[in-house]
Amino acid sequence: MNEKLTKHFAPGHSSCAGCGFPAVVRTILGEATTPIVVTNATGCLEVTSTIYPYSAWKVPYIHSAFENAAATISGVERAYKALYKKGKIKDKIKFVVFGGDGGTYDIGLQSLSGALERGHDFLYICYDNGGYMNTGNQRSSATPYGAATETTPAGKESFGKMETRKNLMEIVNAHRIAYLAQANVAYLADLKNKAKKALATEGPSFLNVFSPCQNNWKFPTSQYVNVAKLASETNFWPLYEISAIGGSAYGGEKRKYKITYEPGAPKPVSEFLKTQGRFKHLFSEKNKPVIDRIQKMVNEEFARIVSLTGE
Repeated sequence: MNEKLTKHFAPGHSSCAGCGFPAVVRTILGEATTPIVVTNATGCLEVTSTIYPYSAWKVPYIHSAFENAAATISGVERAYKALYKKGKIKDKIKFVVFGGDGGTYDIGLQSLSGALERGHDFLYICYDNGGYMNTGNQRSSATPYGAATETTPAGKESFGKMETRKNLMEIVNAHRIAYLAQANVAYLADLKNKAKKALATEGPSFLNVFSPCQNNWKFPTSQYVNVAKLASETNFWPLYEISAIGGSAYGGEKRKYKITYEPGAPKPVSEFLKTQGRFKHLFSEKNKPVIDRIQKMVNEEFARIVSLTGE
């Protein structure tokens, strides 16, 4: 394996076959040009990479609770700044947080918001697999509308999750940070470019990365790249970035939206849905309106983002 990709995160971990987050971690940290300190919220990445007494991490690493990874990195970053000012630390250090959607959209949202508002110099990465996968596939606010989970089962009384996904990108954008982007593990060149920008940003930056879960989404382990590609080829998961015009840490009301991948002819969202067992119930005749509504939501959200680019 490429030495650059294993410099910060070693192959020795126990993530599931077909899991996307090892590629997410290696691609992002591979763009670091300074020493790295990582904080990791409880979740799949933490439990599979730190099985005592072993660790796949080759950088200073802190395991935080589900709810406080951003708060932890805030304290570490402030301590570093004090020591750097006193001359006790000479190196420039970049602080990085990894959290799943459960620890980011839900449980850790308060500490993330606080860290963004205070302007700490760190990069937060959410690897979004659409649920609490480490504990058996309970729904999160990132779980798509219509998906079957352990806490939103599909059956006679329900078609799965009845609530729409939380728009985390716009919640983070409301903090007026200098750079945030949505990426996908199937598009590593795009992820690499966004990681480079995020790591170079002074102040807080944010990446929301699509990371399929073959175990709980129920698709073959060999198909994670194809499933992830379909998410963006159908505009279910648009790839775009938002930056502050002028590059200041707090960009006021002036924001620049840029779509970084746009399929020439978007495929129907059903092409993405049918790859996964969590959506198989939607293909019954009675649930056809649910797929129609998902398609409508996808079309409207992509049109909203396009309108904000000014194109």
